[in-house]
Amino acid sequence: MSTPAATSNSQPQPARRSALPWQSKAVLLALVPLAGTWVCLRAGVAWPTPLFWQTALISIGLTLFVLILRAATPGAAITGGIFAATLYLATPGLRTALWPLLALLLFTFGATRFGRRRKEALGLAEARRGRTASQVAANLGVAALTGIPDVAAHLFFVAPEETGRMALAAMLAAMAEATADTVSSELGQVLGGQPRLITTFRRVSPGTDGGITIIGTLLGCLAALIVVLIGASVLALPRLDAAIALAAAIAGLFIDSYLGAVPERAGWLNNDAVNALSTLAAALIAAAAIRL
Repeated sequence: MSTPAATSNSQPQPARRSALPWQSKAVLLALVPLAGTWVCLRAGVAWPTPLFWQTALISIGLTLFVLILRAATPGAAITGGIFAATLYLATPGLRTALWPLLALLLFTFGATRFGRRRKEALGLAEARRGRTASQVAANLGVAALTGIPDVAAHLFFVAPEETGRMALAAMLAAMAEATADTVSSELGQVLGGQPRLITTFRRVSPGTDGGITIIGTLLGCLAALIVVLIGASVLALPRLDAAIALAAAIAGLFIDSYLGAVPERAGWLNNDAVNALSTLAAALIAAAAIRL
């Protein structure tokens, strides 16, 4: 989502096609092939160890689970399965990044379904077919790629062997930001009342890019906190690293709102580009803070 209070429609109206579709395709092409290639290479190395079969079962199981819930299109479910495999291969075993990912999925699924009738009346409800592949890539792609050492090294400007703490904090920050964004947007539409534009604080209609509500924002931050606590527990992150990840996620949430209020409203960016840039910002802020 592009704002903590609203979806990307500028006025309440029936569902429309995403603007600037080339940006959605660019998000897909920038994130999915790289993650898929790395998964194939790592799976090839792991064959035929238990790690290979665990990864395959998790990826296929998550894909089927999302399809059964009708939370995403088939392409989006497959995209999510690829990212899940990437995260598990980066953090295998019981103490894996899949736990905060599961929290993200449950929070976003519940928030999207909450108050659906009101959202439909406002013309702001998510399509019944669920999320698209580009939406999944925009929300999960950055978190997945931070687990790939060479990719993380290029993002953080360090050697691959130095990415450890930074990668985990960045991964968690990106997932927490994506959770906070969706929860604050979806619940803010129903519970938040009249949103205000983040740049001017003037009242705007629900669904306006860059519109925020206090309740929506607080609920989004609470969801981010829970995701960070789960991730820090299973990944054994120090308290400082967890606090940095949470702060970076919240910063990314407000960056998301600003991008929605300025370049998205101006027609320069679409919702998928805003989401991808916001999760990237959260990851980079977390990594930079850890490095310092």
